Amino acid sequence: MTKKQRAKEIMERLEKEYPLADCTLDYDEAWKLLVSVRLAAQCTDARVNVVVKDLFEQYPSPKALADAKVEEIEKIVRPCGLGASKARDIHKCMNMLMDEFGGNVPEDFDALLKLPGVGRKSANLIMGDVFGKPAIVTDTHCIRLVNRMGLVDGIKEPKKVEMELWKIIPGEKGSDFCHRLVYHGREVCSARKANCSECCLQDICKQVL
Repeated sequence: MTKKQRAKEIMERLEKEYPLADCTLDYDEAWKLLVSVRLAAQCTDARVNVVVKDLFEQYPSPKALADAKVEEIEKIVRPCGLGASKARDIHKCMNMLMDEFGGNVPEDFDALLKLPGVGRKSANLIMGDVFGKPAIVTDTHCIRLVNRMGLVDGIKEPKKVEMELWKIIPGEKGSDFCHRLVYHGREVCSARKANCSECCLQDICKQVL
């Protein structure tokens, strides 16, 4: 079985197992996802979803956040960890949105990467979830699982994993596939222990074979 064949089978099985492949960050506007994904670094999505309720209530628009004091943003986002750097990035990011993009999140991958605090993972998430464009989000769950499954071979660096997955994952399915990896990584194939006996992939996973 080639990697592309294995990837196709894995995608089909995970789609049956997790038919609703949604982002686990709550948002109803693109700029809110941009803020939340920055806060999610080294923090759980569940905690971010709680924290941003207060943040967006006090600052309900990109302009409001751009006009806010960094220290006030930090007070609210501190529970997510790395409060100072995250608050600074969010403030700079919202200012750039206002100054260069009319307050709108750009529908362009390279433009997203120019925003403070936005890396390839965040840019891909925005492209896939907000704009419905081809995207592959290489978060910690994705990197761990695709290595265990044998879709990549001992690669841990996010960009390199992303580049390898582009070769075997159809871009239009990449976003949903990565969301399903998050669900599977939390429920079955965790970092501490791969619960192979409960896994729908056990007969084709390199971890088991």
